[in-house]
Amino acid sequence: MTFPVIGVIGGGQLARMMAGPAVELGLELRVLAEGPDVSAVAAVAHAVVGDYRDLQTVRDFAAGVDVVTFDHEHVPGELLEQLVAEGVSVRPAPAALRHAQDKLVMRRAVEELGLPNPRWRAVRDAEGVEAFAAEVGWPVVLKTPRGGYDGKGVLVLRDAAALTGARAWFSGGELLVEQFVPFSRELSVLVARRPSGESRTWPVVESIQVDSVCDEVIAPAPDLPEATVAAVTAAALQLADRLGVTGVMAVELFETPGTGAGYLVNELAMRPHNSGHWTMDGSLTSQFEQHLRAVLDLPLGATDPLARHAVMKNVLGGPNTDIYAAYPLGLSSGPSAKVHFYGKDVRPGRKIGHVNALAAPGESLDAVRARATRVAATLRDGTGSPSPDQQ
Repeated sequence: MTFPVIGVIGGGQLARMMAGPAVELGLELRVLAEGPDVSAVAAVAHAVVGDYRDLQTVRDFAAGVDVVTFDHEHVPGELLEQLVAEGVSVRPAPAALRHAQDKLVMRRAVEELGLPNPRWRAVRDAEGVEAFAAEVGWPVVLKTPRGGYDGKGVLVLRDAAALTGARAWFSGGELLVEQFVPFSRELSVLVARRPSGESRTWPVVESIQVDSVCDEVIAPAPDLPEATVAAVTAAALQLADRLGVTGVMAVELFETPGTGAGYLVNELAMRPHNSGHWTMDGSLTSQFEQHLRAVLDLPLGATDPLARHAVMKNVLGGPNTDIYAAYPLGLSSGPSAKVHFYGKDVRPGRKIGHVNALAAPGESLDAVRARATRVAATLRDGTGSPSPDQQ
C-alpha cells in the first residue's frame, strides 16, 4: 500500500501543525526548512535544510515528493512556474499563489470580480501618493506589494508631511496606496478548495489585532449580521473558484456597517492562517487536515464547529523564557483549554504558540475569552493565579 508524500516548502509553525493530521491520515510529510532549528523540523521525520529561492534546491526537494505545497508565500513565482513546466504538482499553482504574493495583483483581481475593495492605486513616487490623497483624503495607507506580513511593509501616512519619512520606500518599483478604512472590526473567512472543484468554508471569525499582530480570534464572529455572513462567505467561495485555489485560503476583511456591501476585502493568504488555528480543536476538520486533503484532491472534511463559541489566543514572547516551567500553573488555570506550542525560542513579541478554548454548554463568550487569556498570559509571564475552572 503506497501513500503519497507531501512536500512543504517552509519550516515554520504552519508546516509543524500539518504534521499531526498527516500522521493520522497515514501520509508522509517532508519539509524544506530554512534552518535546522525551525519549528517543523522537530515534528517531521524528513526535513532538509535549503534555500527556497534556489531553483536546484527546490527542484531536488520536489523530486522526492508527490505534491508541493507551502508554509509561506515567499517562494519566487518564476521558480514555481519552472517546476510546473517540469511536471511537478505545485498546489496552490503559481498563477493562484501570485494573488497572495502581490497585493497589486490581488487588488486588480478583486476589482475584476466586482467584490468590494477599498479605493486604491499603484504609485511610484510621493507625488502619486499626494495625488491619490487629494482624491480620497488623508490618512492613506502605503504598502509594499510583496513580502509584508504582521504589519511589516505597511505605513499609515497621516498627512503630506509624513511622506518625508517614506522617501526610502520609493526605490523598488510600484507601491500600493489605499484609502484608510474606518472599519468597525476585522473579519476573516477560511475556504478550502480541491482541484476537482469541491469547496468548503468555516464560520466567519473576528480577528483582533494588537500592534499589527493577531492577538485573538473569536469563532464565530459575535453579532455579525446574517446578510454579512452570507456575503463574505460567498465572496470567499467566488475568489477560491475564480483564482483556481487549491488548499486553504484566508480572506481577510474589514467590516464596514452601513457602508456599501458592509465589508471590504483586505488581504488574501493562500495557506493555513492564524485566523484558522481555532479549527484545530473547535471544528470537525481542522484547517491543517483540510489543506492536506485539498492538495491531494481528496474529499474535504466537514467544517461544523464543535461548540457555540471558540476562542484562539496567541502566545507571544514575553518575560518568561522557560515556557515548560509555566505549564503546571498554566494548564491548571484552564484544564479545558488546549495549548499548542511551536518549539521556538522566546523573543519579545514573537508568536511562540496559541491557546484554544471552547464554550461548555451554556457558557458565555466572555468566560471562554477569559479562560484563553488567563492560560496564555500565564505561559507568557510565568506567573499568575491558577483559578482552575474544572471544565
